[in-house]
Amino acid sequence: MVATVGRSSEYPNEGRRVVTGQRLMQATSDIFLGWDRVDGIDGGPRDFYLRQLQDWKASATVEAMTPAGMGWYGALCGWTLARAHARSGDRITIAAYLGGGDVVDTALAEFGEAYADQNERDYRSFVAAVESGRLPAQTGV
Repeated sequence: MVATVGRSSEYPNEGRRVVTGQRLMQATSDIFLGWDRVDGIDGGPRDFYLRQLQDWKASATVEAMTPAGMGWYGALCGWTLARAHARSGDRITIAAYLGGGDVVDTALAEFGEAYADQNERDYRSFVAAVESGRLPAQTGV
């Protein structure tokens, strides 16, 4: 068994552990998803998960969205994430654990706001580092 965050994993390969989790969470997984163990340059074993190089799926161009489109897209992403997490556990047990009040809703909303605020601070620091020359950056493709 492989040690994972202080406990043993049921998977003998960390790549397999990741792949199993992805297959659980995704409605349709990459057909090329897999895992392997190879010897590293230091001779030690290294676990990898494998996937196709390019997913060939369409993606939304977030930069071109209107505020209304961004709201719709955010709701769709939230629904998709909730569905993925619902697939990973026993929904009845989770619902019973969360209860009927708004404590979890409030906690998630507060976390989301705090996370957004931190993201904005991080971005301002990033821009300042680029503008000051501390962090080299190239714009465009």
